[in-house]
Amino acid sequence: MQKTIQENVMRDISVEKITLNCGTAGPGERLEKSLKLLQKISGMKPVSRKTEKRIPTWSVRPGLELGCMVTIRREKAIKLLKSFFIGKKNQIKESCFDDNGNFAFGFHEYLDVPGIEYDHEIGIIGFEVAVTLQRKGFRIRRRAAHKKSIPRKHKITKEDAINYIKKEYGVSII
Repeated sequence: MQKTIQENVMRDISVEKITLNCGTAGPGERLEKSLKLLQKISGMKPVSRKTEKRIPTWSVRPGLELGCMVTIRREKAIKLLKSFFIGKKNQIKESCFDDNGNFAFGFHEYLDVPGIEYDHEIGIIGFEVAVTLQRKGFRIRRRAAHKKSIPRKHKITKEDAINYIKKEYGVSII
């Protein structure tokens, strides 16, 4: 008789969230266009991001709006991620993955995403997609009472993330 090896459900990887980012290099018309773009792609209201530091050589001061972002979770995130992979022709570079198992990639033009039509008010703008992966039990680092760090053996490695993306979404790694 053959023993069946049961997989530990706590080791299953899932998508926690997708963050869409747009950098505009300053407030004004480009920021407004970026906000419209992220609204169009996600169907959710994006927020503008303000600087906290002063960098005189770049003419950056605290409180200056330099970009915008929107966070998407659950089924909507997975649906959008699939369309983003189609827009990338199901290929991602290995350098897009970090050591914690998260990954990010960008689009030079939002027209590469399937289902998004050109809008003359927005023009041609690119954006970044940052994907955060998680395992069950990752909440212990964010909870209010008894916060703890995630043990090393439970963390998601770069190889774990690559294998998950290959298996779950059929994406090839370049």
